[in-house]
Amino acid sequence: MSKKVAIIGGGASGLTAIKSCLEEGLQPTCFERSFDIGGLWRFTDDIEEGRGSLYSSVATNTSKEMMSYSDFPMPSDFPVYPHHSKILEYLHLYADHFKLRKHIQFNTEVCSVTKHSDFDITGQWNIVTEKNGIKEHATFDAVIVCSGHFSDPYLPLNSFPGIEHFRGRYIHSRFYKMPEDYRGKTVLIVGAGNSAGDIAAEISFAAKQVFLSTRQGTWIVSRISHNGFPIDMVLLRRSKILLKNLLPFAVAAKLNENFFSKWFDHSNYGLEPTNRLKHPVVNDYLPCQILHGLIKVKPQIKEFKEESVIFEDNTETGRLDDVIFATGYNAMYPFIDDPALKLNENPVSMYKNVFPIHLAKPTMAFLGLIQPLGSILPTTEIQARWAARVFGGAAQLPAARTMEAYAVKSNKKKEKWFGSGKTQIFQTHYIEYIDEVSKEIGNRPKILRLFFTDPRLALKIFFGPCTPYQYRLTGPGKWHGAREAILNQWDRTLNATRTRVIFKNHGTRSVLPTLLGFCTLTAALSLGYKRLSLKKF
Repeated sequence: MSKKVAIIGGGASGLTAIKSCLEEGLQPTCFERSFDIGGLWRFTDDIEEGRGSLYSSVATNTSKEMMSYSDFPMPSDFPVYPHHSKILEYLHLYADHFKLRKHIQFNTEVCSVTKHSDFDITGQWNIVTEKNGIKEHATFDAVIVCSGHFSDPYLPLNSFPGIEHFRGRYIHSRFYKMPEDYRGKTVLIVGAGNSAGDIAAEISFAAKQVFLSTRQGTWIVSRISHNGFPIDMVLLRRSKILLKNLLPFAVAAKLNENFFSKWFDHSNYGLEPTNRLKHPVVNDYLPCQILHGLIKVKPQIKEFKEESVIFEDNTETGRLDDVIFATGYNAMYPFIDDPALKLNENPVSMYKNVFPIHLAKPTMAFLGLIQPLGSILPTTEIQARWAARVFGGAAQLPAARTMEAYAVKSNKKKEKWFGSGKTQIFQTHYIEYIDEVSKEIGNRPKILRLFFTDPRLALKIFFGPCTPYQYRLTGPGKWHGAREAILNQWDRTLNATRTRVIFKNHGTRSVLPTLLGFCTLTAALSLGYKRLSLKKF
């Protein structure tokens, strides 16, 4: 009899978890507390308890080809950076194509997840659910938690002296929906992440004045890169990652900084980050609104007054109407009450951000508890594929001591790049992380072998964007459409923008770039794998 797996949450992570379990011959049951799929990507005007919330204008900051599931590319007529409504449409297409809905119990809330009485032997879990006021008890062989970590706002009010005297309104960014509520007002945004940048830029078109308070600053990059190509399709390439790993840290860090400084001098805009390797914020409007004077970037808050805020540079806002705290979220799972599974701000408790290390049996996995420098959808998909392999017995985890040692080394490496802090423990380089997990599955692309058997594809994989289809070329879950998806990825990307056809005579293409690529690939891979093999991660 196949193993029964409980999946908590029917969003983007839950859907791919269902599919991954089915691929491994498991029996998934997904519990979704709302009436439909989509999770965070299902926009509502109201704030729903226990579910992430979007503001109405949200569009992706990763391009559709980098954001697709690995065996289901987004339609070619989708925008390069889709609006949240298009992502929800895509999730519906995915669920229908792979017939996932029949495995979902809607309007069903998970009340508790506890270890079975003989957990140390069976690894089973007791799950209590509630639907229409009726509670049910069931036992499962494994659990995949896909409920996300964007529903419990982190609002450190104790860090802001005098806020109890402030007469204006303040909210967490989770409760922000529309800019019209701030028309003609003076508004302060606290934070420097993607949400803070988006909200500040959007409100600035309606507000009288917007202040953006940042403690450490941040890099700002546009969605548009060289020749108008999507920034992530330019940045996230194996050739660039190999170069980063080959270079001394100081040199790699300087190159990273130089790239983020290409658009504009961040120091002139008050944005230059204290941590030079900080994750960038993707925002096309923020710098322009600063130039227009509609947004003023300020340092950390020193003190709240009744009608204003004083910053650390002793400047003051003047009369202030509203404050929006874009200060992140707590990774909380109220249905789990087990000291070994208290994950918030505990960087060594998870193996590769998926498996709790100190469980007697590896029968619980968390998806999406990570912030990659890339798209989250293919990241959670590769996590789900790995979890399903482990639950099905096709893959094994190392001993707890080995996993903990790995976690400590990994977090030291990440701290070197991203710094330490509440959110930094979840941050990671996208390609390196995906490759690490794909090695556990056995589906990491074999570039050297491809170079001799399919050089055209090898060049696309190594020098082109690291799209998710690379992880369906070989190994478990191989998809026969992966090669074609990689070769045609630019056609699907540009199809959405070529709405007015321009005919150009590009002339005969030279074979020189291919030959140069051939030589560079051979040299880089030989040197890279030789050097990396000497390193112990």
